[in-house]
Amino acid sequence: MLKTLWLCSLLSLSLFAYSDVDMDGVEDSVDQCPNTSLTELVDINGCTIKDLSSPHHYDIILGASYSQISPVTQEKTDTMAGSVQVDYYYKNFSVQVSTAFFNSESSLVSNSGQTDSFIGAYYLLKPLSGLSLRLGGGALLPTYQSDINNNNTDFTASLSASYLYKDFNLFGSYSYTMINDDDFSYTDTTSATVNVTYQNTNAFNLGAGFYPTAKLYTSLSYNSSDSIYEAFVSSTTGRSTVEPLESISAYLFYTLDKNWFTTANYAYGLSDSASDHYLSLRVGYYF
Repeated sequence: MLKTLWLCSLLSLSLFAYSDVDMDGVEDSVDQCPNTSLTELVDINGCTIKDLSSPHHYDIILGASYSQISPVTQEKTDTMAGSVQVDYYYKNFSVQVSTAFFNSESSLVSNSGQTDSFIGAYYLLKPLSGLSLRLGGGALLPTYQSDINNNNTDFTASLSASYLYKDFNLFGSYSYTMINDDDFSYTDTTSATVNVTYQNTNAFNLGAGFYPTAKLYTSLSYNSSDSIYEAFVSSTTGRSTVEPLESISAYLFYTLDKNWFTTANYAYGLSDSASDHYLSLRVGYYF
């Protein structure tokens, strides 16, 4: 009986002496790579052989925004919008799908509905340390009801670059959109006939960002984009063109935890064609 108790005591002591904090199957005293993730396959030394985590990731982002311009007519109008965006990531490849629902109100305009929907794909390149390039392309689908002939599918291509040095980064992007909408005419409040022509658009932005903490990113940028309208030709006042939409914007990205994140963006219009003020708040879940 005493011999049995002695053996049980030795067994208990040996079990309590064993320690494997990262639970990779290799005892801490001989683990050469402590704190490996549960999704990593390790060798007899406790060092990673293969990452078993899935290369497929997703996020869903819900947002609300306010602007002083109509997304359909581009006229100065107080507009509230709610948006939804879904992204799929596989290594350096990603796919994005998004749409929004708006309500515009002014003394002359009262309109609501769904805006264009977007579907696009991107590929990330890292040719140099700190430098990232992203190539993209997509389609703007006419998912709203409109009587001004802008109800065809438009196509866009983009290139963006970012250079990261310590906690700072410089970035810029360029995009070209092929507008396939049909020109149209309407009669204004003075009974004049106005002919409207669409045009393909160029857009770019330049900015700088900073990481104050590991969870927080902020940036400032200058943005410019052609209007989708090339010209308005009135039977009484003649031809008028639309100046590019120019703005400066401040952006904030904050990581709440490994899944949840939030963003905030404010833009101030520099040209008469742009919204005087734009504000958006979004929250996302990554998995």
